[in-house]
Amino acid sequence: MLSKFFINRPIFAWVIAIVIMMAGALAISGLPVSMYPTIAPPSVSIRATYSGASAETVSNTVTQIIEQNMTGLDGYMYMSSESDSNGGAHVTITFEAGTDPDIAQVQVQNKLQQATTQLPQEVQQYGITVEKSTSSFLMAVALISPNNKYESGDLADYVVSNFKEPISRLEGIGDITVFGGQYSMRVWLNPDKLSLYGISTDEVNAAIKAQNAQVAYGALGGAPSVEAQKYNFTIVGQSRLNTPEQFRNIVLRGDADGHVIRLKDVARVEMGNDNEEYSTTTLVDHKNAAGLGIMLSTGANALQTSRLVRAKMAEFEKTLPDGMAIVYPFDTTPFITVSINSVTHTLYEAILLVFIIMYLFLQNLRATLIPTIAVPVVLLGTFAIMYAAGFSINTLTMFGLVLAIGLLVDDAIVVVENVERVMTTENLTGRDATIKSMDEITGALIGIAMVLSAVFIPMAFFGGSTGVIYRQFSITIVSAMALSVFIALTLTPSLCASMLKGKKDEELAAIEEAEEKAADPRLIEKRKKSAIRKAFEKITDILLSPIFNLFNRFFTWMTGAYENHVREVVHHLPRYFFYYACICGVLVWGFMKLPSSFLPEEDQGAMFTMLTLPAGGTMEQNKKIADMVTDLMRDGHEDVIEQVMAVIGWSFSGVGQNNSMFFVKLKDWSEREGYEKTVYNLIKETSPKLGAVRDALAYCFNIPAIPELGTAQGFDMFLEDRGGYGHEELIKARNKLLAASRNSEIIENVRANGLDDTPQLRINTDYQKAASLGVTASAINSTMSTAWGSSYTDDFVDRGRVKKVMVQADKQFRSRELDLNKWYVPNTSGEMVPFSAFATKEWTYGSPRLERFNAFPAVEITGQPKTGHSTGEAMDEIVRLAKQLPDGYEVEWTGTSFQEKQSGDQAPFLYAISLVVVFLSLAALYESWSIPFAVMLVVPLGVCGSVIAAMITQWWGQFINPNIHSVYNDVYFQVGLLTTIGLSAKNAILIVEFAKDIYDSGAKLTDAVVKAARIRLRPILMTSLAFIFGVLPLALSSGAGSNSQNEIGICVIGGMLSATLLAIVFVPVFFVFVMRYCTKYIPKQVREAHAQKLAAKTGGIQNV
Repeated sequence: MLSKFFINRPIFAWVIAIVIMMAGALAISGLPVSMYPTIAPPSVSIRATYSGASAETVSNTVTQIIEQNMTGLDGYMYMSSESDSNGGAHVTITFEAGTDPDIAQVQVQNKLQQATTQLPQEVQQYGITVEKSTSSFLMAVALISPNNKYESGDLADYVVSNFKEPISRLEGIGDITVFGGQYSMRVWLNPDKLSLYGISTDEVNAAIKAQNAQVAYGALGGAPSVEAQKYNFTIVGQSRLNTPEQFRNIVLRGDADGHVIRLKDVARVEMGNDNEEYSTTTLVDHKNAAGLGIMLSTGANALQTSRLVRAKMAEFEKTLPDGMAIVYPFDTTPFITVSINSVTHTLYEAILLVFIIMYLFLQNLRATLIPTIAVPVVLLGTFAIMYAAGFSINTLTMFGLVLAIGLLVDDAIVVVENVERVMTTENLTGRDATIKSMDEITGALIGIAMVLSAVFIPMAFFGGSTGVIYRQFSITIVSAMALSVFIALTLTPSLCASMLKGKKDEELAAIEEAEEKAADPRLIEKRKKSAIRKAFEKITDILLSPIFNLFNRFFTWMTGAYENHVREVVHHLPRYFFYYACICGVLVWGFMKLPSSFLPEEDQGAMFTMLTLPAGGTMEQNKKIADMVTDLMRDGHEDVIEQVMAVIGWSFSGVGQNNSMFFVKLKDWSEREGYEKTVYNLIKETSPKLGAVRDALAYCFNIPAIPELGTAQGFDMFLEDRGGYGHEELIKARNKLLAASRNSEIIENVRANGLDDTPQLRINTDYQKAASLGVTASAINSTMSTAWGSSYTDDFVDRGRVKKVMVQADKQFRSRELDLNKWYVPNTSGEMVPFSAFATKEWTYGSPRLERFNAFPAVEITGQPKTGHSTGEAMDEIVRLAKQLPDGYEVEWTGTSFQEKQSGDQAPFLYAISLVVVFLSLAALYESWSIPFAVMLVVPLGVCGSVIAAMITQWWGQFINPNIHSVYNDVYFQVGLLTTIGLSAKNAILIVEFAKDIYDSGAKLTDAVVKAARIRLRPILMTSLAFIFGVLPLALSSGAGSNSQNEIGICVIGGMLSATLLAIVFVPVFFVFVMRYCTKYIPKQVREAHAQKLAAKTGGIQNV
């Protein structure tokens, strides 16, 4: 027997335990730390720019071309795209979890290579980027001017020139969004002077390219050279221009008499922003700023990446000019650190509470220390397995370890409690009692380990983002359970044999001491130590004996009452099966009523606010309202908000002068104690203020639980036009859906995550008339795109960096509709033809941002559930409303909502397969197909407690305290439910295993189950209370990450309470019922007697 081997070799057991702990200690130093593992599926983004093009033009000539070539990609899940009126095209392809992001990026690049030649030349000139990146910001870094010494443009140029590229090269960085742009050489054309001199925009562009060219003139004496060549020098000729003055002197035209027309004669030249429409301005608390929005690379470690960014910025900070400073107005990583520390503290609290419960029941310090010693051994061993499996220290694995504490001490408690029982009742020595005890309970320990492993192992094989979450819990808990059983069969028995002393041991010790004849100094010293130990134990007994006596009297009374009750219930099976049916009915009703969700919302120390002006809003109007919104958010919340960064002209909805985005950083959680200082209350109190803002739509929202899966808490969907109705009808359907959502009792803040259609000036060109005037289509298009959209003509060198040369009409010549008449286009004869001679104008409506999903025209819609409702209910509600639209419109989920939908679809199968595997494990343990049902029937009792606990939180939050977090049927609840299933089965196994052994020894069935229930009552209550108190800190936690901890803690405590209190009553009922009516099981003693009788009869026949 394994246990006996280690009982005889205690040092060997200690060596193994020490090696396990050393491996774990080494593993901890190498384990990365993160909030979550890589849950978000890998995604690859493609970005292209078609300068001056409308959203429709970009969609037709760039976005759809790219989409049509993205075929045959391994692991493809879905694809979304946006085309905006700034000429930007952005296609994001999301792959299934587990797909190698590097291979996905290579495949996308290969497919894109096929499409590049089909794209406009201007797009190819700008360049197309392909990056593997998440869709949300890890952090934002801002360069501010505290005294407004520098303008936002100056700061943006400094950021792009000095920060962007070094930061983008850091490990873990995906994509970087610059809030602003670097300087470029801006050439502002004057159409009046162009027409006066008869110069076209093409001539301007051609002159800049020709005279700003970098030309290689060769060398003097270059090889091959003449014989006896004495020198070799490089010939320096024309090179790129550097200053505005040099560009102003570019010659556009000259004649023989020396008259020269230079660029400065027809244009204004200056250094300006390369953002063609100067459409983005950044402010941090009303101070000029520029920022970098940093996205995490797929699979990168958030904490490590954040540390690298901050270290690099600290280097830059040493060389900043006076009047500049670096701040971090948005960062998700402090929440990671604080929440991990919170769970770590919970871990220590759980160990302490478990120790107290064990000491209360065992009432022996030595006996209590034995299970406590198992805790660090198993926890450190689990860290070693996590390291080998490639896991990280994250919230999920730490939750798994907290749950494992209660599970792992259960095994040691069962061993210690049974050893003490055998040692007391049979008056054996500690060693002999341990050997006999391990013979009795080894089967139960292995059975419990098999059942708990059977519950969690199937979780490891699920796919998707939910499968990643399940896998963290599964591997962590199963590893801890396997190590726990191993320690319970090796180290714990050896400790029991050496540390536990019964009356028999005391008698033997007294005899040995009396037989000592010679006084030995070492013996005297040993007696002194023994006396000190006995004195300490005596003092402890005196101090705690009143508590122990009171507890023992109560427990003795309760045990007697329980034994009498069990003796009664086993004779009233129909009544208790009726009670059982009622409990199952409550379980089904509660489960159907329990709203679904994906992950609980958390206070992550930041929030977002979006501002949208009516169509046609200007930057000046936007900035004025943005300043007011900043003040409204800070008003009354100075003790909550630390910093506000406003990015004017940019938001998650798109780029435009009527959009703004606010990154609101809250103060540290230690400074924000109490609900009134949480992000939930901030949003609750700020939303009405923002709703009252005139001439704009402003709203604030929390960061989602997993930022990599989206940008907002709630649901995220696309309404697809699969019927080919067209953009105008799609917008009507979207507006109809938004209007219907306003009357809903379940959802709120439902909004289109895009831009409304805006007035657009359409130019209708009469190409027949233009041809008759000698004007070509290419000349018309070139003139208009350069003048009104800007032209990226060439590059120049500024302070050692290559930057762009942009040509565009000056602002006063493109501000009104009538300004179009100022422009002239050259014909084939060199004459200037007015634009009005061949073109007319009309006003229409069009979208500044077109969206597509899976290659269908679509609009993105986001929203949130109202207080008291879950995201699952909100998703069902928006689907119900969408069904009222005409056929041909479909709802497609994305981001967190996609994962939530997938999780909900997987949950029933997960429960079913876990129960099947548990049943098969029990069948293998008992060598019976029917006895496992005595254990399986107890599962609904535990699950019912979890569901009722979740329902109580919702009822409490709805009617008593709305600030209480409600538990929903989400991923954490599902993990807690599976834990409850395993623990429910564990309690049943402890009774069934002993009842079966007593029944085999010849006792009556009812007597056997009554005796087994009485014997196992104490270990069941002790292990259950140890587990409950082990997870109690989770249920009571507050602060960062507390909602997740509360969900698991409440679910498991509710399930464990019902699984314990109901199981000790119903398990005897189930065992009697199964053994009496569902099996032909014959007790072992009866089988042996029958075998002896048969052998005797056979022997008698042979004798005859």
